[in-house]
Amino acid sequence: MKQLQKTRKGCTGFRKMSRRDVLQAGVFGALGLSLGDMLRLEACGSDAFTQASGTKKEAKALSVIQLHLPGGFQQQESFDPKPEAPVEIRGSFGVSKTKSGDVLSDNFPETAKIADKVTILRSLVGRVPDHGLATYHLFTGYPKTAVIDYPQMASIVSHELGKRGELPPYVAIPNKHSFSGGTGFISSAFGPFELGSDPGARGYQVRDFSIPNNVTTDRFQRRLSAREIIEQRLREQQVDPNTLETMDDFYKQAQTLLTSSQAQAAFKLDEESEATFQLYGRDVVGLKGPDNKYHPKGLAERLIVARRLVESGVRFVTVNYGSWDCHVDVQKNTLDQMPALDHAIAGMVADLDQRGMLDSTIFWVTSEFGRTPKVNRDGGRDHHARCYSNLIAGGGFTRGQFYGSSDATGAEPGRDALPLEDLLFTIYHQLGIDANKELLAFGTRPIEIIKDGKLVEGLLS
Repeated sequence: MKQLQKTRKGCTGFRKMSRRDVLQAGVFGALGLSLGDMLRLEACGSDAFTQASGTKKEAKALSVIQLHLPGGFQQQESFDPKPEAPVEIRGSFGVSKTKSGDVLSDNFPETAKIADKVTILRSLVGRVPDHGLATYHLFTGYPKTAVIDYPQMASIVSHELGKRGELPPYVAIPNKHSFSGGTGFISSAFGPFELGSDPGARGYQVRDFSIPNNVTTDRFQRRLSAREIIEQRLREQQVDPNTLETMDDFYKQAQTLLTSSQAQAAFKLDEESEATFQLYGRDVVGLKGPDNKYHPKGLAERLIVARRLVESGVRFVTVNYGSWDCHVDVQKNTLDQMPALDHAIAGMVADLDQRGMLDSTIFWVTSEFGRTPKVNRDGGRDHHARCYSNLIAGGGFTRGQFYGSSDATGAEPGRDALPLEDLLFTIYHQLGIDANKELLAFGTRPIEIIKDGKLVEGLLS
């Protein structure tokens, strides 16, 4: 509760109150709203959230599931193995052939089977091999600066497209990445709803997801009615309507999550079949842990919840998995984490396809950068941002394509270099968002959603 109070001091603090804080306010106060809160909101205004004009585009996709692999994912042991390069450069394993004859690392036999349904991006170009700066760049499309804070892509999608049902438009599983930035210069209303609990862990339960035991249904409804009376009086006193609508949206979302069985069901796994869990590789494990036992990784459950959320209307879901910063012993890092990843990627693509959701859902596997071509003296690979790999599927992107290539050593793009800004621009385009559109920061400064990005038509079917 002390933390919640801290975030509510003054205009800036209240404007930056997160969806998590609002939900906690609903839990602790049963959605009570103080007059002081509203007066602070009245003083804040809403100029910072005004948007400038943009071109309306037809959406090819409705939602995005972004599976993020933090730490710098090793492309040589996954999507770009370089089997003919010298031993100190090529991937540490053999290869798995796809139906087209192209190859992935043999750590990806399941993904190789469904490669005709995805596009492998082998020529992605970042800017800086630093975890924090590169992650911020990936999630916002902008380099981090001390002058202005830019919004995450998922927050822009939430801002531009709004809700598609009862659930928040942006959900992070289990939480948003700490380096990924926030809502920047747009309202915190467009930030993520964070589960605060791992669907793959024992005792999984979404945090702050029920009305307190000491608050009866009648008492809860009385407090809602009282809040509505206060809000109506404030409207009559000509309090800024934009401010009131922002807070009203916060509370309506919190109320929905606290009271709607349909909304809460989207986060649960009870209705999923054993066959679905097996499809996503729930029981696939890596190396033995410190306790000398094998442990499931929990990625299957995270991705199944992500798919359930998209089915229920969520616009953008981020899922974090693993730790890929392999400066030492790249083979051990790979063998521990990749089997579960391989099964989960293949399972997600197959599941979306058989449910008829792949055309309307973009499934995007990301990392902030890749790894150096040469293995270092500790058997690991270091940071490398000049050329690395992603995977993307669905949402009108091509199927069965290996887009671009790295050079003979994997150090630089060899063909069709793909700047990160161009990839983000193209994803926005598929969602029906004009990434040339300018949003007004602080009410006066126009800033493009993506600066100098362009559409990559070769990625689109």
